[in-house]
Amino acid sequence: MRTEEDLDDERMTSLAVVLPLALFGFVIAAGCWTLFAVAGVHLRQELQLSSVQFGVLLAVPMAVSALLAVPAGLAARRLGARKVMLFCLGGLALCMLLMLTADSFAGYLLIASGLGLAGGFYSAGLQFITRYCDVKRLGLALGVFGSGVTGAGFNYYLVPLFHEAFSWQGVPLAYLIVLLLVLILLIMLTSPEDSIGEEGADEPLWVLFGKLKERHIWSHCVYFGMVAGSFFSLALWMPDYLSSQFRLSVGSGAHLAQWFVIPGALAQILGGGLSDRFGSLTVISRSLMICLLALFVLSYPPMTLSIHGIEAIITVEYALPMVIERLFVLILGLALGCAMGGLQRLVILDNRHAASFIAGLLLVAACFVAFALPLIFGAVNHWLGIRSAVFMILFLLLSLCLLLFSRDSRHRERMNLLHPGI
Repeated sequence: MRTEEDLDDERMTSLAVVLPLALFGFVIAAGCWTLFAVAGVHLRQELQLSSVQFGVLLAVPMAVSALLAVPAGLAARRLGARKVMLFCLGGLALCMLLMLTADSFAGYLLIASGLGLAGGFYSAGLQFITRYCDVKRLGLALGVFGSGVTGAGFNYYLVPLFHEAFSWQGVPLAYLIVLLLVLILLIMLTSPEDSIGEEGADEPLWVLFGKLKERHIWSHCVYFGMVAGSFFSLALWMPDYLSSQFRLSVGSGAHLAQWFVIPGALAQILGGGLSDRFGSLTVISRSLMICLLALFVLSYPPMTLSIHGIEAIITVEYALPMVIERLFVLILGLALGCAMGGLQRLVILDNRHAASFIAGLLLVAACFVAFALPLIFGAVNHWLGIRSAVFMILFLLLSLCLLLFSRDSRHRERMNLLHPGI
């Protein structure tokens, strides 16, 4: 008869195979979100796209991901996470194949819609990881999987290199080869038994929503959406902000922005690991406080202060040097990443029976905020004419998030005194 220790060893062995595969797949899938943001410059010139058409091409993958996240989560519950992951990877590979032959805006728009399958892979992949992970290591495992969003940042480095070395056609061809490799490895190294659906997957949808209502999951999904949406929107906005603020080229601004994107994505591992040890509530609240500190410093625009002295007017100029600005951008990225890792663990730990569905809700919330914030950034910048107004907006948003989260945390601690590790 197998002991509990034997079962733990089996889960760890399975996790050692499953987690790298899921992570590698999510890195490639997340890269599909920003593929047109980098490689699309070639398409804009070739097809003579207007700014509106190009903007739609950039927004469609994220929008479709939000639409597919919940249905993919429900499908993973009923059919099994492995089947949904294989389907999403196959669909992304088909999109790359079509990209090699597309020659019109309508064709590329259809391909951009197909890239939204990356959102389905996230929902199913999170359930896939949760199946093999025990509670003690859940935060760390989810943080490792969530760090796959670095794929979106690596595009800024890798895609231009492939474009220069192999021309435009080399980009989708490289993605196609890697996607097929991950697809084959996932088929060979995972068991068909993983395609079995979750227990209770046949229950009606309204019953599932009723259970979630009892667990107060919705507020935590909103908090995750506010934090992750802030991270994603700032990752898109940062290259333009840095290049304009310090009069750099767009390429140099994009490289500087990686000091925010990549460390922030990897910090999810740190946030999840610390949450396993100290509890999610502590890690999230401390991380949000550090975010507010960094945003407070970054919010101050370059200014000139005139002081009327006794005999003369004293002029004091204030502007953050690039080194200091980059330091606080790095701190902000790390703090947001830790908060995302803690929130992801908090939400999934309470709802392991419906992890894929919850992952869909988290992605929908993050995509909605990531879609709305850049529009707000642009409107406020146009109205105020102050570039650092972006950080002012995020300071107000995350202050509200911390206030509401602290209130809910105190209520949660009173109701769960017997479970201090949550």
